[in-house]
Amino acid sequence: MTLERTPLHTGSHDLPVSSALADFMTGGWAATPPPDDVRVPGFARFAGRRARLAARFPGERLLVPAGELRVRSHDCDHRFRPHSAYAWLTGLTGEDQPGHVLVLEPDGEAVLYLRPRPPRDTGGAFYRDRKYGEFWVGRRPDLAEAGRRTGLRCAPLDDLEGLDDPDRHRPGRNAAHDAELATALSELRLAKDPWEVAQLQTAVDHTVTGFEDVVRALPAALRHPRGERWIEGVFQLRARAEGNGTGYETIAAAGAHACVLHWIRNDGPLDPRQLLLLDAGVETDALYTADLTRTLPLSGRFSPVQRRVYELVLAAQDAGIAALKPGASFRDFHRACSAVLAEGLADWGVLRVPAARALAADSGLYRRYTLCSSGHMLGLDVHDCGRARAAQYLDGVLTEGQVLTVEPGLYLQPDDETLPAELRGIGVRIEDDLVITADGARLMSGTLPRTADGVEEWMDGLLHGSG
Repeated sequence: MTLERTPLHTGSHDLPVSSALADFMTGGWAATPPPDDVRVPGFARFAGRRARLAARFPGERLLVPAGELRVRSHDCDHRFRPHSAYAWLTGLTGEDQPGHVLVLEPDGEAVLYLRPRPPRDTGGAFYRDRKYGEFWVGRRPDLAEAGRRTGLRCAPLDDLEGLDDPDRHRPGRNAAHDAELATALSELRLAKDPWEVAQLQTAVDHTVTGFEDVVRALPAALRHPRGERWIEGVFQLRARAEGNGTGYETIAAAGAHACVLHWIRNDGPLDPRQLLLLDAGVETDALYTADLTRTLPLSGRFSPVQRRVYELVLAAQDAGIAALKPGASFRDFHRACSAVLAEGLADWGVLRVPAARALAADSGLYRRYTLCSSGHMLGLDVHDCGRARAAQYLDGVLTEGQVLTVEPGLYLQPDDETLPAELRGIGVRIEDDLVITADGARLMSGTLPRTADGVEEWMDGLLHGSG
């Protein structure tokens, strides 16, 4: 039997556009100009940021792309979020930016190359283009509108190809590929200005509200066979209602799942005898994200062994927070957290060597129970400024305006035979966001209870109507 040859690609499932429909679509459209006063939030600060970047590469052309769409499945793309460096330099954070590129010219001029809004009277891209057409994905600005919004000279994206003309300057550094440029962009973002700190505070405040939503939703989540996912959904609702969404995939880890550091499957049930580790953050529309973790007793009360683990982690966090101040080594707060955890583990008899020995660089045995670092920079990315040189970040010193997390944890694996049975399967992390001030650090998430008693009282109030 011979199969009839047919095209392998079936194309769109939409009907073809007839010539009559194409003609009909070219007229009868009213003008829809945006408000004249619409500018990107924080408009006044972006020119200074671009100038600081250009000063690091005098006489060079710098390209900072927004990024491209990524396929989720077949012809469905993931929601678009511009690259953090592009957002930091332009203030453009919307889903209408894929493919756009900011170019800093050698003479200091900044030009934004973008996909302009297509006309309604010719071509039909506004309704035919399933990927970028505004009937499919929403209106985008024309060149003049984009210029008023950003203060930048704007040019069609197609003109960007001309930068490769050999008769012009060489194409320049592209932040998507040039390690030195990517490093400079990370380092320039290490310290936040007051507007950025305010954005992060807004993200923290909405995240606290999301945690309150989760506690109120616990009775329903406990009844659902995939209660972890119920918790994830409740927090996602708050994140989308108040901001751009979550700043990273929510960790809703019950019981032994809390011992998986990046548990995002969130497909397990909730057991009132267990703890829930919730690590989540709202990202604002300006793309700044919070990053908070609380470990909650699903019954509303910690058992004695759960409280013992929780209070050791809290003591470690207290020590880490106390170490934050301008001029301190970035690693100091991690060392302070680790010392408390190691001493506690030794006191419990879990560590068979003295804490000082377990903490030694050639040992690190305590890390079997607390593998990861105790915090990181925070900003447009949840692990912000990750391309910065070690000398400026990990091996550097803290400076006023930096925002970071302090998040010690104990992850006592359910199959770890070095642990007494009652400790196995308990995971506890407590994470807060702080900004370095002139004389120390300010706890940005202080409205979210941290002590065991405070967590119990807070949960009781939310579950029984007084919170």
